[in-house]
Amino acid sequence: MIPQALFFLTLGSTLGCGLIAGAFFAFSSFVMPALARLPPAEGIAAMQSINVVVLNRSFLGVFVGTAGACLVLIVVSVLSWSEAGSKLRIAASALYLIGTFLCTMTRNVPLNDALERVSPETAMAAETWSRYVPAWTTWNTVRTLAALASAALFTLALVQRARAE
Repeated sequence: MIPQALFFLTLGSTLGCGLIAGAFFAFSSFVMPALARLPPAEGIAAMQSINVVVLNRSFLGVFVGTAGACLVLIVVSVLSWSEAGSKLRIAASALYLIGTFLCTMTRNVPLNDALERVSPETAMAAETWSRYVPAWTTWNTVRTLAALASAALFTLALVQRARAE
């Protein structure tokens, strides 16, 4: 890969990881606690709405685009194993793909799908909500930390590469 293209792909991945970490951090630190303070029917309805609205070009573009960039960076970095920053790019990419993207698909999305099937007004809704909030927030925090750590590792990869030049 052309060094300039590798730089911009790594920089873009760094920024994508940072954006995703920030979005997820907001949910763990204040969105979910705020929703948990609402009556269960209102909290459920609000989260169901969020889960529909989040499926938009801007969020998914960054979320999925960063995963795609990570896949490319793994391949490029394996093929240029001895170059400065390669191992850090692999670690950062793997961490984002497993800790953020895969965690979302295997943990948060199934919880969201189950919540979507709940009618907020039913007696069972409050019990479901009381289990959903801590489970969803725990996995969200995992993916927040993974995305943030990925951004840090990508930053270190950029610095390592710059020092080698």
